[in-house]
Amino acid sequence: MQGSEIRIDKEGIWYFRGAHMFRKEFLCIFFENLKIDADGNYLIELGEERCYLDVEDTAFVVTSVFKTHDQEEGSDCFHVLLTDDSMEKLDLNTLQIGCNNVPYCMVKDGKFKARFSRKSYYQLAEHIEQSADGNEFFVTLNGKKFYIQKD
Repeated sequence: MQGSEIRIDKEGIWYFRGAHMFRKEFLCIFFENLKIDADGNYLIELGEERCYLDVEDTAFVVTSVFKTHDQEEGSDCFHVLLTDDSMEKLDLNTLQIGCNNVPYCMVKDGKFKARFSRKSYYQLAEHIEQSADGNEFFVTLNGKKFYIQKD
């Protein structure tokens, strides 16, 4: 969307009128009030105020991937750290590869698409396997294969 005063680049860095926004307290408020409209445009909605954003790719970027063991469930899982400093369980069913072989997943209860940073992609790649015919890629976790979809 053109003409917005707030822009998020593909690495998840926020800018206001070209200046890097780095104050966490403001970014936290923006992330908490982030929405996507019916046309797929990102906006911040605070009360009656609406501010559309110019988002290069996604508002959320996965910055790190951690394989952990869930003591309660007795199984392994992956967690992702996002640009809003939140950590959440990775839904392996939402893994997909987009243009230029960039991996994505869904976050925030499936509301937002998140792009993997180069670092987090390499962390995830340690667990990616290729099918015998070489046409499919998947992650095996707790004896189950999770195939990575192509966008």
